[in-house]
Amino acid sequence: MTKRRKFSPDFKARVVMEMLTEQKSAAQASREYGIKDSVLSRWKQEFIERSPQLFEQGTVSDDRDQRIAELERMVGRLAMELEMAKKASRYLNSGRNKSGRW
Repeated sequence: MTKRRKFSPDFKARVVMEMLTEQKSAAQASREYGIKDSVLSRWKQEFIERSPQLFEQGTVSDDRDQRIAELERMVGRLAMELEMAKKASRYLNSGRNKSGRW
């Protein structure tokens, strides 16, 4: 059984960029790197399909920042509620005598 070769994302991007900028044809890249044309075509197609995601990064981080702010507000509110519950419990327990009666 032959062992599959693994290529780094940087290598794949460099090879695809060489093909897109017409520095090398798919056939040239295939011969030079010893990679099948079909594999190079798949890399190129994947590169093109995923390229819009590069420009969406700003919206993803904005959504993440909004979610973090919402969670921080929730934590603050819950901390205040817990503190109030503790104070109420201490107040209610302070009126009892040692036997637990009023």
